[in-house]
Amino acid sequence: MEFLTKETFLEKVFNFEKNKEWKFEGELPCIIDFYADWCQPCKMVAPILEGLSEEYKGKINIYKIDTEVERELAGAFGIRSIPSILFCPKDGQPQMAQGALPKETFKEVIEDVLLGKKQEA
Repeated sequence: MEFLTKETFLEKVFNFEKNKEWKFEGELPCIIDFYADWCQPCKMVAPILEGLSEEYKGKINIYKIDTEVERELAGAFGIRSIPSILFCPKDGQPQMAQGALPKETFKEVIEDVLLGKKQEA
């Protein structure tokens, strides 16, 4: 799991200074956890993400952004409540979820949105 600064975010996720339209820069799909140290629900999500980063190693990246430190990034995404979780597939638009999600929900989104395993009926 990696903590992102604005510099690493621009490089690994989305260079919003260069591009108006969403353009994912990463090699692997990713989850970004916008959190703060004082936030209780964020503390509940942290161990879940730790576990998932092991489980999906080499398939997805999991990043954390401290909204207290990286205010510009939080502002760029209009983060108003935390935790806010951004799911970024390799292709297609990112999806934002708010609140402490259970592990099962994370796994569903990882499988469906990030790894695209859900077959269209």
